[in-house]
Amino acid sequence: MAHTLAYWKDKAATLVPEGRLFIDGRFVDAVGGGRFETVNPATGAVVAEVARGTAVDVERAVASAHRAFRSGVWSRRDPRDRMTVLARFADLIEAHAEEFALLDTLDMGKPISDMLNIDIPGSLSSIRFFAEAVDKMEGVVTNTTASAVHYIVRQPLGVCGLVVPWNYPLMMAAWKLGPALATGNSVVLKPAEQSPLSALLLARLFVEAGGPDGVFNVVTGFGEEAGKPLALHMNVDKIGFTGSGEVGKLMLIYAGQSNMKRVTTECGGKSPQIVLADCEDLQTVAATAVGAIYGNQGEVCSAGSRILVERPVYEEFIHHFTEAARTAHQPGDPLDPATTMGPLVTAEQQQRVLGYVDIGRKEGARLAFGGKVPDAFQAGCYVEPTLFTDVDNSMRIAQEEIFGPVASIIPVDDVDHAIAVANDTIYGLAASIWTTNVKTAHRFARDIDAGIVWINAYEAGDATTPWGGFKQSGNGRDKCLEALTQYTQTKSVWVDLR
Repeated sequence: MAHTLAYWKDKAATLVPEGRLFIDGRFVDAVGGGRFETVNPATGAVVAEVARGTAVDVERAVASAHRAFRSGVWSRRDPRDRMTVLARFADLIEAHAEEFALLDTLDMGKPISDMLNIDIPGSLSSIRFFAEAVDKMEGVVTNTTASAVHYIVRQPLGVCGLVVPWNYPLMMAAWKLGPALATGNSVVLKPAEQSPLSALLLARLFVEAGGPDGVFNVVTGFGEEAGKPLALHMNVDKIGFTGSGEVGKLMLIYAGQSNMKRVTTECGGKSPQIVLADCEDLQTVAATAVGAIYGNQGEVCSAGSRILVERPVYEEFIHHFTEAARTAHQPGDPLDPATTMGPLVTAEQQQRVLGYVDIGRKEGARLAFGGKVPDAFQAGCYVEPTLFTDVDNSMRIAQEEIFGPVASIIPVDDVDHAIAVANDTIYGLAASIWTTNVKTAHRFARDIDAGIVWINAYEAGDATTPWGGFKQSGNGRDKCLEALTQYTQTKSVWVDLR
């Protein structure tokens, strides 16, 4: 039997989240005793008080991770043993699914149904995928001179600082924890200050699963106070970052200012959805496009925020898109299983999105619907699903990442025009095309500047499919076997037989 709104409200009322740092296998207060509040964006109520970690706490966490790595308790543990621990870790996450769902829903406003149907399954898939990959990584023996044996081994990097965003707190952590832990690294996880609670539960469950103390640490706090010291630390060997382009660039700078640590970044996008006149079932395409921009309140790095529609079907597409948006994504209480759109993460983000609505109006785009706070939810950080039509790609609403439920529909003449417009951006994370012409589809896949391409689909994929972009959408890939290479390094070994 499906749970009701009353069930989730009762569960939320009795939830007592852990708010301390997790260092060396135990929960501890911040050295300075600082704390901050995490707030439910649907109601404004305080969810929990959380430790405000600073540089001294980062130092403790990194020292713990470094000791654990050097001891070999995890880095040199038999691969099958690491696999067993990670598999048990995934099972514990699944057993605590309702608690994780509540933590992220209360922290950042995500609908509880999204947590149960998207975020938690995606997190489990990632941990289990990388658990299964632990003993599949192989070295190489090269074919060299008969007087020597030369082989190449792949080894963990050491201490990995993982900095994850607030839009998918649990799943983004799992995407990075999977390959980092599977390859034998120790980690210090820095969750976003807006959504720190699920990270703390993850760390506790890793130890319960048999993970050694010190291998998985969590420092909560603000970017300048905790994230920056982590990125600058001389004993951190890798930063795995997902977040804004502005902070992603800072991570690269911090690496250069410290020990030249490796950095992988995923920094968002302005992803195009191209709809050609020859596509099948325009109504279904429009419904998919609605989900691609309004899902997760538009707070998605790969949100299909630019919809490029060929002129012969432009008006018809707008009609179908508008009709689908009326029912598919309407604001509601995120604890209600029927809700498909919650609030934005903070009042600051709400004002940022509403500011872009004003910009779109001033730029001359036509506001087709939405653009304001819904009347029934004035107390929360809500913004209605919003659509601008007759958008020019040079407008700010077409060029800048809004990270909210704001779509821009841009008319295009043909596929060549669409590709040119789609590529006219600093970003290159994802892109899609809807067409029945197989040659057009493959040409689009070849010519589009994006790390993720969907043909007659959007947001499709699983743990095997690489996630990452081109240009200022960042470097590196999450998910997929390639991610394992980004948390390891190769060592060349030459043995002279003479």
